[in-house]
Amino acid sequence: MKVYLVGGAVRDKLLGLPVMERDWVVVGATPEQMIRLGYKPVGKNFPVFLHPETNEEYALARTERKSGHGYQGFTFYTGNDVTLEQDLMRRDMTINAIAESHDGKLIDPYGGVNDLNAHVLRHVSGAFVEDPVRLLRLARFMAKLEKFQFNIAPETMQLLKHMVQDGEVTHLVAERVWQELFKALHEEHPSQFFQVLIQCGADKVVFSEFAKLFEQTEYQNQMPLALQTLDIAAQLTDSPMIRFAAFCSYLTMIKTNENQLLMLQHFFQRLKVPKAYVALTILVIEYYQQCDAVLKMHSEAIIKLLMALDAYRRADRFEDFLIVCEAIARAQMPSESFTYKQSDFLKTAYQISKNTSIKPFITQGIKGEVLAFSLYQARVDDIKQWLKNDETFKQS
Repeated sequence: MKVYLVGGAVRDKLLGLPVMERDWVVVGATPEQMIRLGYKPVGKNFPVFLHPETNEEYALARTERKSGHGYQGFTFYTGNDVTLEQDLMRRDMTINAIAESHDGKLIDPYGGVNDLNAHVLRHVSGAFVEDPVRLLRLARFMAKLEKFQFNIAPETMQLLKHMVQDGEVTHLVAERVWQELFKALHEEHPSQFFQVLIQCGADKVVFSEFAKLFEQTEYQNQMPLALQTLDIAAQLTDSPMIRFAAFCSYLTMIKTNENQLLMLQHFFQRLKVPKAYVALTILVIEYYQQCDAVLKMHSEAIIKLLMALDAYRRADRFEDFLIVCEAIARAQMPSESFTYKQSDFLKTAYQISKNTSIKPFITQGIKGEVLAFSLYQARVDDIKQWLKNDETFKQS
């Protein structure tokens, strides 16, 4: 039996990227042999084992044959006669079909090293079209490798378009779409994920709600700015939730109405988007305009905005909200010298009003709604005093 390092670990090492995890393929072995050697079986559809010491995944070399629709529509063969080249042929892209032996020798039967050097994403074989998830993975890799300026091989782009036209993409399940989108949101340039889907037409299937939105005249130029907002958010934070909220909320910035919110809610439900992602997005849609105008607000309106944002109870989400608002503002005012003063203003107002003491009212025996109103009024007074005296944000 022979063991080879495969996939992302080989690719990333050749690109000079940090290797986050290592996967291995085992050629010429049986499940019984692996178990005797102390490996723990974990695979559901085909034999995958965990190394007894490193806990890294070791999969038996396998071939696959299309037997139905979608990413689960495959039958696998994992006999000990399957060769390394056969195992590598079933992989999606040539840059992911490179293996490395224990002595450091590269096994590259499909030209993956050349494509890495040429910065090209190319399918290994025509079997690429059999799994619609591969389209999403390729789009994600464009987001991951954007700094290397990778391009999609023309023949591979034709395959992507064929997958859309042939209907294979319609068999994508929501969980896998969200999984790939979630991973793409972690990349340095997540907008590339959407750009690929748009280029091959898959956006009309994968993100059908947005496609319908862009058919409306007033929204036709909205996607480029939404993607720009997404990448700006990626520069401001590593949080996939903030990046997601920046992209989705910008899509409704031109005209927010009940129909658009219903469209967005349908999108959230269909992909089973986490509740925290939904809540932040809706918060931005509802209150971005007020945040943007906060420098001209009087003290009472400022406190009402902080209360509407639930800032006193959800300080972390309040911070996230401000980052999303900054990303949106930067997309509308692209300039290196741009400063989003509204963020510092609201943070300061929050800290001042948060520190307003409730003790004097409790000492007086004030309770219930009267206590709440007394604290509210005291916070308004503190903000009014701050605006009167602070030269940075002083209002006339």
